[in-house]
Amino acid sequence: MGRLVVIEGLDGAGKRTLGDGLTRALEHRGATVTRLAFPRYGENVHADLVRDALHGQLGDLAHSVHGMAVLFALDRRDAAQRIRSDLVRHDVVLVDRYVASNAAYGAARLHQGARGEFVSWLTELEVERFGLPVPDLQLLLRVPPELAAARAEHRERTESDRQRDTFEVDGGLQRRCALVYEELAATGWLAPWIVVDGAITADVGALAGTVLAGHAPAAHE
Repeated sequence: MGRLVVIEGLDGAGKRTLGDGLTRALEHRGATVTRLAFPRYGENVHADLVRDALHGQLGDLAHSVHGMAVLFALDRRDAAQRIRSDLVRHDVVLVDRYVASNAAYGAARLHQGARGEFVSWLTELEVERFGLPVPDLQLLLRVPPELAAARAEHRERTESDRQRDTFEVDGGLQRRCALVYEELAATGWLAPWIVVDGAITADVGALAGTVLAGHAPAAHE
């Protein structure tokens, strides 16, 4: 059985870049890796509804924290069997955003912390009710919110298909979200966490070794 490894972080943190480097490092060690990114825009109707709502095309739906969280969760529920099958066929299933993204952004929108009502509700929905596979390891790519915002803005200017949505342009939300992520990692929410400094080049070789070893520090590396 393979390991489900999730990369979490703010918009513009560099999750895709870390995923690319970690994939190469894992394959260099002889591991088979498959990747998945949420929301699955263009693949799942719930993800497409998320995209439309975040770009102001579905009336006031984006204002509903719980409504948006359910759409994010339904996208993952639809992919659950694929994840289970991939875990049988591969050593590592590497996922860009998972349940913790929903927890962090929803709690931040409601000005709650990791121990608040929203995170408890979300855990019951995605893990207990929907039965999503629980990660073996969660990587928090930590960057200052200002740096993440600058990267997201640059990406918007240079990539025609990467227009920022209402979550990405909300600086206050991004700062609150960063704090919730820190709390989730510090408490070991849902699965072990490793915090990776996104402001410097990560040692993906060492990270790959930790992933394959099947253990991680209690909260931070």
